[in-house]
Amino acid sequence: MKSITLNKNISRRVESGHPWIFSNEVNTGKEKDTNAQPGEIVEVYTFDKKFIGRGYYNPQSQISVRLLTRDKNEHIDDAFFYNRIKQAWEYRQRIGYSENCRLIFGEADDMPQLIIDKFNDYFVIQTLALGIDVWKPAIVKALNELFTPKGIYERNDVPVRELEGMEQHKGFLSAEFDTNIIINENGIKFNVDIANGQKTGYFLDQQDNRRAIQHIVKGADVLGAFCYTGSFEISAAYYGAKSVLGLDISQNAVDMCNKNAALNGLEKICRFECVNAFDVLKNWTKEDKRWDVVMLDPPSFTKSRSSIDKAVAGYKEINLRGMKLVKPGGFLVTSSCTNLVQPELFLDIIQMAAKDAKRKIRQVVFNAQSADHPIIRGQENTHYLKFLIVQVL
Repeated sequence: MKSITLNKNISRRVESGHPWIFSNEVNTGKEKDTNAQPGEIVEVYTFDKKFIGRGYYNPQSQISVRLLTRDKNEHIDDAFFYNRIKQAWEYRQRIGYSENCRLIFGEADDMPQLIIDKFNDYFVIQTLALGIDVWKPAIVKALNELFTPKGIYERNDVPVRELEGMEQHKGFLSAEFDTNIIINENGIKFNVDIANGQKTGYFLDQQDNRRAIQHIVKGADVLGAFCYTGSFEISAAYYGAKSVLGLDISQNAVDMCNKNAALNGLEKICRFECVNAFDVLKNWTKEDKRWDVVMLDPPSFTKSRSSIDKAVAGYKEINLRGMKLVKPGGFLVTSSCTNLVQPELFLDIIQMAAKDAKRKIRQVVFNAQSADHPIIRGQENTHYLKFLIVQVL
């Protein structure tokens, strides 16, 4: 097997457990040239010839190697992926997931840049690095052997693949099937558009957090902004809200929200409007409109560290507007889905918004993403979601 050697004067980050090896950490002198092809498995050694692990190599990427194993006796073959997926499924079952879950969460499951979402008997795959894309047939084979699924679909229509020298595309990895399916979550039914919905079709990372609103929404008038498929809004109605108003800038999203409300017989409680939430919330604060519960689940405000200040300003502004719309004693439910805004910074932003809104807040719940998306300390990309409920006094 071909190998690469790390430079001598680099941090101990990789040796301490991080699976990414950046291009500037690799010794690229002629005598150290690996000659490995893009996507090929290589062995990684320290400058003084200590074995670190095996992973897939891509000289076209800023991340030259993504480690799969640190066990010198573990070989990367079809059986490796079968065993990793089997272990991941056993873990999900052990912590309470049986129907819908993120089956593989990339680095957190020691399979960098592989995402597999399980929607009951249907699976959606994303292979976001060249090295894992090479093993897609082995991954599909393992899913068929472990689950006998009704269908497998790939959602590789994501720009990050281009950074790895790959094209974007999507399509069936099994016999064709109707990609509009229905799932059950917390006793509620939701339509999922596997082929055309955002990401893999549905945001499983909030499924535990959606249960967290069940007590505060009972008998409440609820406003939800950036509702996408209406998962939080439909959940609020299901848990006993008196009325629910959801806002989204996409008419397709609003149509899906109405479809989900009807699916659960909640269309008399829920109403959805296609509007720009940023503008509407600002206008409504001037009109002194108020709700018992305001829920905000905005898209990521930044994709790079260079625009963090802009993201901080955006999160502060939207939460400031949200707080002003909460009746005294009511609740704000708010999220941030970028790992570049770390938990402490997010809490600071909310506190700054409260100060500017001249409102006192007290924390009710502060969660990360659902437990089927494991967090690995020291790997920021595995800890991306912040979910907060505060009472606004």
